[in-house]
Amino acid sequence: MIRLFVPNDLKAGAEIALGSDQARYMTLVMRQAVGDAALLFNGHDGEWRGIVVEASKKACRLRLEQRTREQAAPPDLDLVVALVKRARLETIVEKAAELGARRVRLVITRRTQADHTNVARLAAIATEAAEQTGRLDVPEIVAPEKLDRMLASWDPARRLMFCDEAGDDPEAEWGGEAGRARPALEVLAEGEGSSWAILIGPEGGFAPEERAALRAAPFVAPVTLGPRILRADTAAISALTLWQAARGDWREAP
Repeated sequence: MIRLFVPNDLKAGAEIALGSDQARYMTLVMRQAVGDAALLFNGHDGEWRGIVVEASKKACRLRLEQRTREQAAPPDLDLVVALVKRARLETIVEKAAELGARRVRLVITRRTQADHTNVARLAAIATEAAEQTGRLDVPEIVAPEKLDRMLASWDPARRLMFCDEAGDDPEAEWGGEAGRARPALEVLAEGEGSSWAILIGPEGGFAPEERAALRAAPFVAPVTLGPRILRADTAAISALTLWQAARGDWREAP
């Protein structure tokens, strides 16, 4: 059944007039007519079954019948990702929504290849992914922020899993066994707290001073994702998958 994210409050008997883009999608693309059903959600009222009561080329209106699912909180997981090339960043946002991230925070590092992005487009991609995957909320897309500024304002109660592509080398610039990053699953298995974030760096990796600042922060857990160097999109998908398997809602019955 078609699922749509809407900004409206949802309750039994309410009539929801879709925006122009959604109306065209329902009537022209999906060929929905009066009497057809769709599922609507808004991120806080659960999921509702609605019946089309008006369908034209320019308008579509649904009347809500009943709630099909109660609202459930998503895993308390943020994805922090350095700006990368547009296609890869869009893939990362799409997969983050599919894999249950609550928020995607965009960060600018010394080696990022761009200093801006189309946040509205990324939000639209996240919305479409949420509609297709059955989640009851849409991840927030946070505008780009410099890494040092983000770290300065970080909530220390939220653990930051720092995916360090050079972290398995004890002779790297931080030096010695004390600086060795540990396997992600090992860290997640013994990590405390329910609020987490995952940090994925730029295609050129983190600068030495950035890595040093991250490793000095008490809330940061440096991890390695294995023996291979991964592209940013692959690393994001892998890290999200590991977190969900170890600490997220993959451990819960559907």
